[in-house]
Amino acid sequence: MRFTSAWGTRDVLDTTFVEPDLAAEISADTSVDRGRVYRHPIRYVRPCLDAAVEEVPRFGGGPAATAR
Repeated sequence: MRFTSAWGTRDVLDTTFVEPDLAAEISADTSVDRGRVYRHPIRYVRPCLDAAVEEVPRFGGGPAATAR
């Protein structure tokens, strides 16, 4: 996976993958540029204490991903 620090930069960020233990609500814009890179950051909104991690689809999975 490739993560950049800002739009238009070639600097690559160090990445640490973790095992999720809490579901969270986020605010996200799905705009992508020509390189298929998301144009806006994801923003944390609040923890979802009424949802278990197993109930939330992984990034890129679920019905919204197949509707494209």
